[in-house]
Order: sequence, then structure tokens, then C-alpha cells
Amino acid sequence: MRILGLDYGDKTIGVALSDPLGWTAQGMEIIRRENPAEYKKSLKRLSELVEEYQPEAIVLGYPKNLDNSEGERCVKTKAFAERLEKRFPKVKLVLWDERFSTIAAERALREAELSHEKRKRVIDKMAAVHILQGYLDSINRE
Repeated sequence: MRILGLDYGDKTIGVALSDPLGWTAQGMEIIRRENPAEYKKSLKRLSELVEEYQPEAIVLGYPKNLDNSEGERCVKTKAFAERLEKRFPKVKLVLWDERFSTIAAERALREAELSHEKRKRVIDKMAAVHILQGYLDSINRE
């Protein structure tokens, strides 16, 4: 039971993958884009990952505001979610509240005493790990 976790942003997509039992999330990679409107290369790479790992679900971080409202980032994320649903119709798509994922990832990287430059290079992948791990914890509690 593999599950893919994504932290979607204008220039990057952080990618995480669960272990086969669906207990832990591991950071995989960051897919970088030159243009926020360019999806072709990103979807191609995600297709390769879906083909290789055959996830039963994709958990996409959903960036609500702290007051639970939905802003412009949610609109962009929903548009990306629609592209994912079209591209992978057999894979369940879950929008997951990611409000504190980047903050948690940043804190963990600081505690690991990584330099600002190193943190900047991996923050999106770590945010994807936090998104996916939150989802895994919620389904494993049920």
C-alpha cells in the first residue's frame, strides 16, 4: 500500500512516498519548474513515479489560511489537483490540510543544524514528508 505525498508550489513540487505498509513517509525528490504555468515536465515525472511505485493514493497538500479560509494558493492547488485526477484516474486523490507542514519541516531542518542554503534545497521535500506522514497517521489511527 504505497501512497505518494506532494507539496505543490509555484516553482517546485516536493515528493514523498510511504513505505509499503503505509506507516512512514520518506522524502524522495523535488520536481523543479521554470514557469509556474508549465505542467508538462512535472506531470511526466509524476507519471514515472506512479508507474514505478503504483500508489493507491496521492495526498496533495492543501494550503488553507490559518483562519481555515481558502485563498489564491488553494485555487492553484485545486487546478493542479484536477490535472492529477485527469492524468491518474485510477489513483485516489486526497487534499490534505498542510497549514503547518512547511513550518514543521523548517523546524526539523533547523534542529538538524542544516545551513540556510541546505534547508532551502530540501524544504519542499520535507514539507511533502510532513503532509504525507500526517495523512498516514490519521488513517492508521482509524
